[in-house]
Amino acid sequence: MKYSQIKEFYKTIFKSYDNPSLETHIKKLMELDTYLPYSSTFFCVTNTQELKFEYISKNFNSCLGLDAKLLKTQGMRYFWSRIHPEDLEAWLSAMNHLMEFTLSEIDEADRKKTNYTWNYRFKNANDTYVNIIQNTTPLSLDLDNKPIMGLAHYTVLDPKIKMQITASAKLLNDNNEYETIYFNNFSQKLLDQGITNRERDIIRLLVLNNSSKQISEQLNISPHTVDTHRRNILKKLKISSTGELIGMIKSNKNLF
Repeated sequence: MKYSQIKEFYKTIFKSYDNPSLETHIKKLMELDTYLPYSSTFFCVTNTQELKFEYISKNFNSCLGLDAKLLKTQGMRYFWSRIHPEDLEAWLSAMNHLMEFTLSEIDEADRKKTNYTWNYRFKNANDTYVNIIQNTTPLSLDLDNKPIMGLAHYTVLDPKIKMQITASAKLLNDNNEYETIYFNNFSQKLLDQGITNRERDIIRLLVLNNSSKQISEQLNISPHTVDTHRRNILKKLKISSTGELIGMIKSNKNLF
């Protein structure tokens, strides 16, 4: 796929009619970045309208070995050029599906409480394709309440990890717990397609060692309902215990 095609499709997905200012947000992020330790993650403020990065954290270079000034001047076109060619179409499809879902299924009042996650392979300074998991939260919406500015967190993982290309959207509930409202796997599905979004949330919280009572409190459902979901998950995946489920997920993180 030619990058001119990517640009046109990407701009169509995020088409908007205004350009809000994020000067205050960016200033605060720059102040915070000064005190953050070096790690395997970095963050950027993304501007989907002008196809540029308003801010790039200091860890970009330590994570990927690339020059942040080059990313700043060349913008998203440079970033796209380093995504693995085999992942480009799946990534664009994920962007399109997420935006269509947002505009049709998420109430306007909830869009700033939504969190989006997707992944792809990305070429670092050593010409090695590492795995990147991108997690984006909207910072600003346009006149039609379409997310167009975002705070994007990038986690860089070892290239030896085989990951499925997936995309998800989660909505923050009243207990400050993100609940899955959209999930799609753009590669071969390793978890059965019959697993519901609610069941995915329960699996995620089980892996974090939450009890049925704790899960029920976070998801605003009864402990009995949590246990019913647990039994259904085990039945669908044809495994015998919750411990086996947790072990399977922890040893094969690309499953979920």
